[in-house]
Amino acid sequence: MRKAWSILPEEWKPLLVERGVRPFRAEQILQALYRDWIDDWDQATTLPKELRERLKAEFPLTDAEIRAVSRGLDGTEKLLVGFEDGEAVETVLIPARDRFTQCISTQVGCAMGCVFCASGSQGIVRSLEADEIVAQFMLGRRRGEITNIVVMGMGEPFVNYDATMRALRLINSGRGPNLGARHVTISTCGIVPGFARLAAEGIQFELSVSLHAPTDELRSELMPVNRRWPLDELIAACAAYTRQTKRIITFEYTVIKGVNDSREMAEELARVVRQVPMAKVNLIPLSPVAHRPDLKTPDEQTMLMFLDVLMKRRVQTMLRRSRGKDANAACGQLRLSRAATPMRTTSPHRPSSPVE
Repeated sequence: MRKAWSILPEEWKPLLVERGVRPFRAEQILQALYRDWIDDWDQATTLPKELRERLKAEFPLTDAEIRAVSRGLDGTEKLLVGFEDGEAVETVLIPARDRFTQCISTQVGCAMGCVFCASGSQGIVRSLEADEIVAQFMLGRRRGEITNIVVMGMGEPFVNYDATMRALRLINSGRGPNLGARHVTISTCGIVPGFARLAAEGIQFELSVSLHAPTDELRSELMPVNRRWPLDELIAACAAYTRQTKRIITFEYTVIKGVNDSREMAEELARVVRQVPMAKVNLIPLSPVAHRPDLKTPDEQTMLMFLDVLMKRRVQTMLRRSRGKDANAACGQLRLSRAATPMRTTSPHRPSSPVE
């Protein structure tokens, strides 16, 4: 059974014609789904009741609900989204003056095992279907108009490549939610075959790479994926991607006190990143995670030192301030959860707290 939120806009008309339904109904369906933002086929009142009943039976809307909400003092909201099999993922809404960003998950848990990330601390249960990825967006959209998506939640998008790309193509479609490709960022920990696949898509999604260490020895310790695709292979894939697409890659570097925060590490990071023709770096202070209390957040002076070293070596760099730490919604803090009780949420709103 295909779920409605996994069907691309251009697929609706052939599906209806196969079933003897007049093709003009496809536009009415798209209007109901992505302009009226229905969450029940009975709300699609432009469609005849008989067709609504058929759609319920053959193309149901995804059974997803907000089971819990954690709110940070900065306006960040973390939603625990549950599915019909009892599993759940976390998605985060991040307000700012000029944007409203949603961080979306692609798997229940994660198999990558990065030591500083809570998502993989309990392993992986399963990958999400395309409709379940879209369902997170639809639930977030009812709480405010989403302007940006970062696929940086639970899971590794390139491991769940097909479902992730179908979901993002639907969200990007002009006849769907119509979120611009340049407002969508996909983050990978370094699954090298995914770079060529994404480059071949011919779509202008942004790409972010979790780097977090500039040497193979340290990166393999922090990120087991490096044992399969070491830095030389990863950087070569990144360079090839930028040459083919003419698009910048963003390297994410989480700074961990006493681990990867020395001046020597900063200098080596600059050397590594400069091998990629079009690249920039986001420096992120570690957000504490319960499963690794030994890993500590660096002080401001260390972050500024790192920034200074990279900038002096002509590496475009931004010092990011993690949002939602008090709600366990910051980078690396999302984790596998199973909450039993659905939570009644407030009416849709758009928080207005600024990004620092």
